[in-house]
Amino acid sequence: MNNWIEITDFNAPELDAYARVSELQLLRYYEPKPGLFIGESPKVIERALNAGYEPVSFLVEHRNLKGEASELLSRFPELPVYTAEYEVLTKLTGYALTRGILCLMKRKSLPSVKEVCKNARRIAILENVVNPTNVGAIFRSAAALHMDAVLLTPGCSDPLYRRAARVSMGTVFQIPWTFFDKKISWPEKGMEILRDLGFKTAAMALCDDSVGIDAPELLEEEKLAVILGTEGDGLAAQTIADCDYTVKIPMSHGVDSLNVAAASAVAFWELGKGNI
Repeated sequence: MNNWIEITDFNAPELDAYARVSELQLLRYYEPKPGLFIGESPKVIERALNAGYEPVSFLVEHRNLKGEASELLSRFPELPVYTAEYEVLTKLTGYALTRGILCLMKRKSLPSVKEVCKNARRIAILENVVNPTNVGAIFRSAAALHMDAVLLTPGCSDPLYRRAARVSMGTVFQIPWTFFDKKISWPEKGMEILRDLGFKTAAMALCDDSVGIDAPELLEEEKLAVILGTEGDGLAAQTIADCDYTVKIPMSHGVDSLNVAAASAVAFWELGKGNI
């Protein structure tokens, strides 16, 4: 029997994580230990659970208690399931719920860069990509298009933020990833670590002094790190200068660039062919 709890008081402290605590506050909830995050939609929550993340509670729309959410809830009958009609939940959280279910979950300790890159041949590196939607979309492309892992600089949006994980369709729980330690200077020390791990580095940038994305030498590299930069400005000049390759996606019809998420899909598909 599930522990269903009808929401009657918006100010109940057990609802704080869903209604009044920011994602940054959840991230730091148990600092210095790993904090919390909120998963949204059955697919995302299922993939998180299958990856070993521990649920704390659920927030579920009435109609989904015996609908899409029922199988997930049946796995954890002892956990509290806060429930109400859709309109009430939307008012509580401040946004429309995707498929009517949220889950508060415990984070895991992040692995080291070395652990994430073990046995990897193709990895993606995100430099200060701040939009959670872009981060989520890049993870989805990385998982689908032959990347083995994703590394993020400290200025990136967190992949476990609700929107990032949802846009990724839960692939943030399927592909290994971690942040570079804040104590490690990027790009100087970060590039040194990548070289020590045997990776050649490819900066995705609209520079004239570049190779085409279909250059044969890129596919021939045993280990390649594909580096993508922040929205708007792209990669830092120092990052481009420190890379082994600068790689350009040819444009047509006067278009000057692609959104970083779209560019990632093109890059991963072409450069990941050496990993098939």
